[in-house]
Amino acid sequence: MVVGGVQNNTVVTQQKTDAEKASLNYDAFLKLMLQQLKSQDPTNPVDQTQSLAQLASFSNVEQSIKINDKLSTLLQQKLAGDSAALIGKNIESLTSGKSGVVVAVEVSAGNAQAILTDGSKIDVSGGLRITAA
Repeated sequence: MVVGGVQNNTVVTQQKTDAEKASLNYDAFLKLMLQQLKSQDPTNPVDQTQSLAQLASFSNVEQSIKINDKLSTLLQQKLAGDSAALIGKNIESLTSGKSGVVVAVEVSAGNAQAILTDGSKIDVSGGLRITAA
């Protein structure tokens, strides 16, 4: 067998969330299950109990992924609220010793940083000592 040259094409793909991936896989599972039911031997049908158990199991996985996404959103919102409460307070980092009054907070990707009056930043997730300004 002769194999010709292979071209290297760069394909840009959009990252999908776990929920989107599960949804696509769930749809593919349903299509596969329907095709299996259509193609089965009428004299030896597939056990319906097993098929329903597979469907229920796959549905549970999809629901778990959706719950995890909602929990992540909730935790991000809690972090933003807790961090916003630091504005106007005097904080001291227990890891770096840096301290000052918080004038703003930046929250992104599950991480929060307090911005002090001098423009320096302190990671909120590290240990903090908080006092009234």
